Parts: sequence; structure tokens; C-alpha cells
Amino acid sequence: MGKSWPALDASLDQSELLLAAVDDFSPTAVEERDDGLRVFFATASARDSAINALLGRFPVSAIDVPDEDWARRSQDNLTPITVGCVTIVSRAPSPESRAPITIVIPPSMGFGTGHHATTRLCLAAVQSLDLRGKRVLDVGTGSGVLAIAAAMLGAESALGIDDDADAIAAANENLEFNRVTNVTFEVRDLMKEDLPPADVVVANLTGALIVRAADRLQRLVRPGGALVVSGVLAGEGPGEGEDVRRAFANLTFAADVQEDEWLAFTLESPHG
Repeated sequence: MGKSWPALDASLDQSELLLAAVDDFSPTAVEERDDGLRVFFATASARDSAINALLGRFPVSAIDVPDEDWARRSQDNLTPITVGCVTIVSRAPSPESRAPITIVIPPSMGFGTGHHATTRLCLAAVQSLDLRGKRVLDVGTGSGVLAIAAAMLGAESALGIDDDADAIAAANENLEFNRVTNVTFEVRDLMKEDLPPADVVVANLTGALIVRAADRLQRLVRPGGALVVSGVLAGEGPGEGEDVRRAFANLTFAADVQEDEWLAFTLESPHG
């Protein structure tokens, strides 16, 4: 019997809230289907724990998805995503493609194809910065798309880190697709390891993790550098956005952007 992937099915109603709720259970991929949303997990136990936490708030059900044609179906469903001058495609573009920067991210069991609002927000934010000659650190890199984009936008180098070894393996495969040489990916844990500082730090995580890691993230930004954070839910009332503002009170909030229910902030570190 072939391999199968544990997943849960849910309706598209409140999909952004559901994705935020399952984040603590380390989902590995999301597939939007005609009849709803399918969220994949590395293990059945992680899937079942997520379902137990969601029941009562969201109508969800467990499913095991055969592996053999998941990538093909996902690729068929993925349309190109353009943010500014960057276009993300799931297969190599045709020779007549006129996109200034094209990044190939084939479907895999990981986030980061550009179809999630937080990835698009980060792509827009990094394009608002002058990356020429800068060192970039992409925290929670997933598919590696933000680190690859930074290099293509002129960064001197980019390092993408993730505590998920499978994500780093997928990111390295994506690096080969795009023939970028000044990007490296490493399995590293933001909360447990010393990391090299950078001129620009991008952290597409969750609002709660960003707040917990605020001190570490601030220390990673070189004087005069910039920090981009996303994965923050706007919600009603003050919400996570105000928590982030309090956590980074020592930095200057240069910009904040919202798409759907998600926020991204660009912060500036004072010059030394």
C-alpha cells in the first residue's frame, strides 16, 4: 500500500481563522478545493490533536489522502501569483513570460507557494526595502520563497531557517529550480540557537510566536536595519496587532499593511 498523508477537511467559511487555530499543530500544507479547505499534517497524531482542538468551533473531519497524485492535482490548481515585480509559478515559465522576476515553487507538503496572504504581505514588504548589498535572514522559511525573492531583488546573501527538516529539504529543492547561488537554508531553531544578525530580517510566523520571540528577533536586526513580521491576525478590537506593537516598542513602526484578516509590519532598528 502506498503512502498517505493525514489531513483534515473543513469548509471555506472562516478559513483564515481556522488556519490560525491549527498553526500550533504544525500543518505542512493547505489545499483549497471546490468544496472546502484541506489541511495536511506530518503525522496522524498531530492531525487528530488539531481536530480535537477545533471541534466545537469549526466543522472539520479527518481524512487520509493517497500520496501518488497529490502534487499533480495541487499543481493543476495553482495559478501564478504576482506581488509587485515578483511572480510565483508552480512550473517553469514559458520563454515569452515577461515577468521581471519569476520564482518557481512546485507544490510540496509545505507552505509558501504565495497563495497565502501572509506570504504576499511579506513579498510586498521586502520590495519596499532597498535590499541591494544587504544580508537577509528569513525566519520560518518554509518553501524558501522569501529568501529566494530577496536574493533576486538584489540582496548580497540570504539565509533561510526553519526547525522543520522537511521544509528545509523542500527549500533546497526550490533553490535548485531557481538557480540562485547566494541563498542557503539551514535547520535552526529561533528560540534555542544563536543566529547571525542581518540587515533585513523577515519572520512570517504567527502573532503569538512573534510576540514570544520579540527580544530574539530584535537582536538579530543590525543597527539601521529592518524587520518584517507577518502572520498576525487583525481580529476585532486591539487584537494581536497591539500585542506586536507593545513587544517591539524599541523599534520604529515604518509601515503596516493588511490583507483579509492578516497584518504585516515593517519595523526599523535605530542606527548604532
